[in-house]
Amino acid sequence: MIKKFIRSILGKNKKDAASSTEPTILSQKQHGIDLQLVSPNAIRVTQTLQDAGFKAFIVGGAVRDLLLSVKPKDFDVATNATPEQVKQLFRRAFIIGRRFQIVHVMFGQELIEVTTFRGASADMAPKDEHGRVLRDNTFGEQHEDAVRRDFTINAMYYDPASQSVLDYHGGIADIRAKTLRIIGEPEARYREDPVRMLRVVRFAAKLKFNIDPASSAPIAVMAPLIDNVPAARVFDEMLKLLMSGHALACLQQLRKQGLHHGLLPLLDVVLEQPLGEKFVTLALANTDARIKQGKPVSPGFLFASLLWHQVLEKWRAYQAAGEYPIPALHLAADDVLNAQTEKLALQRKIASDMRDIWAMQPRFERRTGKAPYKLLEHLRLRAGYDFLLLRCASGEIDAELGDWWTAFIDGDAPEREVLLSRKPTNAGSSNAGAGAGAGPGSSPNAGPAKKRKRRGGRNRSKSGGADKPSNDGEA
Repeated sequence: MIKKFIRSILGKNKKDAASSTEPTILSQKQHGIDLQLVSPNAIRVTQTLQDAGFKAFIVGGAVRDLLLSVKPKDFDVATNATPEQVKQLFRRAFIIGRRFQIVHVMFGQELIEVTTFRGASADMAPKDEHGRVLRDNTFGEQHEDAVRRDFTINAMYYDPASQSVLDYHGGIADIRAKTLRIIGEPEARYREDPVRMLRVVRFAAKLKFNIDPASSAPIAVMAPLIDNVPAARVFDEMLKLLMSGHALACLQQLRKQGLHHGLLPLLDVVLEQPLGEKFVTLALANTDARIKQGKPVSPGFLFASLLWHQVLEKWRAYQAAGEYPIPALHLAADDVLNAQTEKLALQRKIASDMRDIWAMQPRFERRTGKAPYKLLEHLRLRAGYDFLLLRCASGEIDAELGDWWTAFIDGDAPEREVLLSRKPTNAGSSNAGAGAGAGPGSSPNAGPAKKRKRRGGRNRSKSGGADKPSNDGEA
């Protein structure tokens, strides 16, 4: 046992570790987990299952985080009890899942996810033509469950009662070496579940670990398999990635591994343009900062930021073709959202928030009469205003517009009236997205390249696009 422990610490004999049915058992003194970081409800679940005669361990990412002295956000429990047996032991327990059944045990607002040890019969499970497992409710022994887990660092089991850690695949050695290694043959594991390729990216960025070369090599070639995964599942994984507190690092890893093309089309092109790269970098950095400060983050704002320059490009194209700014913006938003829905299954609420944020942008340019007061009443004002500041900070539009709105929002009634009476120093510089940042040689007040279509039966003012009362940008 001592020799086996030394080999695991040194990271040797990986092949033997991967095929072993006997784990390395580490005591509290060896692993150093602080029991105070463990959720009392997770301990309660393992204790209840053990008192009923079952095996039960905290497992997965929670153990990994505990070994890194980080308090886990979520706790999962693995047991040899079936979902039905687990459900009978807890008052608020619900069986969910089709691909593999799990039990959600609720304690107030905290959810403990309980899974039954999975068996090693994935070869017999129903698969699609690409090898992705469609359904697998085969239960098995603990060592078989360890083989079925994705990465060595996520395949350790912690028993709060004895404060011991069971390590089947040298996970403790990989944690200490800051290495992310997939269990088994990487190509086969990615084929079983292509989402594992996104998880590699997320964990590598979040933990600042290096991806084992053998685990990294197949990703670029197998990336298209993600297209076969249900869009809703890809969206869930992308949301975890972007709201991990390390979104910028995750995006950089996506590009490095060649995984970005099918997930956020044209994003790579945006990031190669100075304004686009600065805008997205600022948006992701702000998101990471808010998450680290414990502040809420809106998925709608995040995706609106990531896709903005695609909207901006199409917005300008529609205006150049003769469309008025506000209808052009809505058409551009439709194009981008329709393209993304096929890939990411954007939820209706998130898509609605994105539209609101985008639609408010030309309305910020209307700084006369009652228009600013009307915009103050918008339910999504704060998100739209924050988005405006991002545009200013990236250099897409003049900072004067953001400064004016900051003063207007923070000001009292007399101060607001003074602002309304003051003529903007660069009125119309943004021109509803058609001018500033449009490209080299563009005039800030440049109009569309061709004459706009005339529309019969409409009484138009002579003011430029975004200032037309008949097109106020309401989403």
